[in-house]
Amino acid sequence: MLESELLATVATVVREGSFERAAAILNITPSAVSQRVRLLEERVGVVLVVRGQPCTATQAGERVCRHADTVALLEGDLRRDMPTLLPEVKHRMHSTMRIAINADSLSSWFIHAMQLFSKQNDTLLDIALDDQEKTSEWLKRGQVLAAVSAERTAIQGCRSHKLGSLRYVATASPEFVARHFTLGLNADSLMRAPSLIFDRNDQLQQQWVRKLTRKNIVLPAHRLPSPQAFIDATSAGVGWGMNLLSAVQNQLQSGQLIALDNSRTLDIPLYWQVSKLPLPSLQSLTRCVLEASHAALIS
Repeated sequence: MLESELLATVATVVREGSFERAAAILNITPSAVSQRVRLLEERVGVVLVVRGQPCTATQAGERVCRHADTVALLEGDLRRDMPTLLPEVKHRMHSTMRIAINADSLSSWFIHAMQLFSKQNDTLLDIALDDQEKTSEWLKRGQVLAAVSAERTAIQGCRSHKLGSLRYVATASPEFVARHFTLGLNADSLMRAPSLIFDRNDQLQQQWVRKLTRKNIVLPAHRLPSPQAFIDATSAGVGWGMNLLSAVQNQLQSGQLIALDNSRTLDIPLYWQVSKLPLPSLQSLTRCVLEASHAALIS
């Protein structure tokens, strides 16, 4: 039987990335944190934490962290339902759920889901950002309990719920259009005009160009891993890019941005992939995610 105190310590070190920050959260000394981690490693017979800047989990450590988070969630739910069974303790840690989500969902509709959830549950959310095509991999590796994903088919051990679609529109500033697309929007002009991408996993611009030209074109691109910076750079004429339609309505109406082709938007379907573990907090989060997404996304 592994002590929950030891499990929580390892999970906190991995989550915070250092023994010092874990010590502050656990209200113990860094030396005590190190002793707990070493003790658990001795008991299981493998290294759990790779010491470094930041500290990271080994493969075995990831399994221990997943188990620790699940235990903490179960105890937190039990404490809320039966406070006399598990009385409040001094310096009690909040339980934490880790989920993976794409940046545009986080910057648009997901905050509403968090708002709904926080009104009924004190569990903390630890959000990992990745492209919607990659978030499911976090689930497959066991690093998160749920993910907003472009993958429709339920991952093993998970349920898949349809959320709706994010609608994107190809946009640029009037000055950029005049400079780069005077002879029209075609394969040649798109090969020369700088585009914007969020990161190396961002394929939205490539998908839209393929839809427009029926060709695979290598696009010159600036990388901007920030939704707001993406909009700002498009408005400033740095490049053209696929912006979330709901995020640039004002700029389109004012003429600050121009839609490159109003007839060709790009809809990206999203799904809530969530573990089948019977955790009340996770089930509550799922209800909040479905409510918020259905109110904001295109069905």
